[in-house]
Amino acid sequence: MKEKLEEQLAALIKNKVCIAFSAGVDSTVLLYACCEAAKKEGIPLDHIAAVTFSTVLHPQADLQEAKEITKQLHIRHEVLVVDELKNPKVIANGIDRCYHCKKELFSKALEFAKQNGYAAVLDGTNADDHKSYRPGIRAIRELGVISPLSDQGLTKQEIRALAAQMGLSCATKPATPCLATRIPYNTPLEPQTLQRIEAGEEILHRAGFASCRLRVHGDLARIEVEPEKLEQLIEQREIISREILALGFSFVTLDLQGLRSGCYDQVEKLI
Repeated sequence: MKEKLEEQLAALIKNKVCIAFSAGVDSTVLLYACCEAAKKEGIPLDHIAAVTFSTVLHPQADLQEAKEITKQLHIRHEVLVVDELKNPKVIANGIDRCYHCKKELFSKALEFAKQNGYAAVLDGTNADDHKSYRPGIRAIRELGVISPLSDQGLTKQEIRALAAQMGLSCATKPATPCLATRIPYNTPLEPQTLQRIEAGEEILHRAGFASCRLRVHGDLARIEVEPEKLEQLIEQREIISREILALGFSFVTLDLQGLRSGCYDQVEKLI
């Protein structure tokens, strides 16, 4: 599994590659695997660059982590500032929002790659991503972005196993999808709402809920945590609700169904 991945990466790295790096488990495993493949083949590490997008739709904590990881690896790291909310189709937050957002982001990555002599842009799409509603995958395919983890048929579970095998702390890191996924489709995206979501989830993280979502319905905040942690949240409900209300919400609720990835996709019956 790992050997075939490294073979593909070694062939790509010879011509220089740029990796879309979010510091999530998928892109972290991809970046480390690229570095290992380069060392085994005697390819200079300057054939690899990591690009991280700084946007209003992604938590700033992820950007800081990306900076630290690339520094440890001695890999070139570029932060591309992109304001997706300049795109009316992203703001509209329709069911194809992810397509327009990915098109915007990866067009910037490809532009950077072309200007700096990198022959290809890689991303961390995995085999499981094709089993759920992911319109962004269509965008990266149209742009010619390469997805080695998906090419090798690696599932999320297998990628986490690889991360553990490589000794990476991200092996158990919760998924952190873009903040727009906390807002129902066709509800326009507003910077203030996105800021509230990021601040609200930081409150939940500090309270001990690493895997959580703060879904927003107007002035109502709906909290999702793992089912086995519902009781723990209820025990802290007074302080958590007080802090979240202070962000400008009128109501705070706890979703008894627990954490559900892509819950709005399920409501819209997109998958």
